[in-house]
Amino acid sequence: MPFDLASVVSPSHTAVLTMEMQRGVIGDLAAVPVLAEVVAAQGTIGHVARLVHAARQAGVRVVHCTAEFRADGAGSKGNAPVLAAARREPDRLLIGTPTVDVVPELGPEPADIISSRVHGMTPFTGTSLDVELRNLGITTVIATGVSVNIGIVGMVIEAVDLGYQVVIPTDCVAGVPEDYAQAVMKNTLALLSTHTTADKLIAIWSN
Repeated sequence: MPFDLASVVSPSHTAVLTMEMQRGVIGDLAAVPVLAEVVAAQGTIGHVARLVHAARQAGVRVVHCTAEFRADGAGSKGNAPVLAAARREPDRLLIGTPTVDVVPELGPEPADIISSRVHGMTPFTGTSLDVELRNLGITTVIATGVSVNIGIVGMVIEAVDLGYQVVIPTDCVAGVPEDYAQAVMKNTLALLSTHTTADKLIAIWSN
């Protein structure tokens, strides 16, 4: 039976997940400029913005998966080099500060869901994201955001393990170095998810 992308991403059971599309990650307050520079060069924010706008118009739920941390670090742990480095930057992604906000190009709109985590690297573990999606009848998730190196890989593996169908619009994700991100997309994520583009999804939802 041929693969039918339109059926897989039907608005009745699909959600767009944005991963760490935050001002303090890839926006005007980015703590890691090199990632923000790649996102800007590839136009990632613009592609995701077009996608979430079309999603809302079609009745596809938009969920922003964000990271935010307490000033005292409670509930978080530096048990990986990247997490330890983040803990050494006391002003990074603090709860209640503009750094944790979703970049304004993406909203959020009133119907959007914000799913925040205060620990770890991935959006499902230890959060209510899975329960919320299941309660909405979601069976397909569209993964967008950063970074391909860790966050998107983690999101996709978790989603697959939980039984979701995963679709990645390749112009809506980014990572550094760019050639490494492309290798991860080809050699890892292509084995776990269906790859397409923002324009193809928008065209499906516009019909």
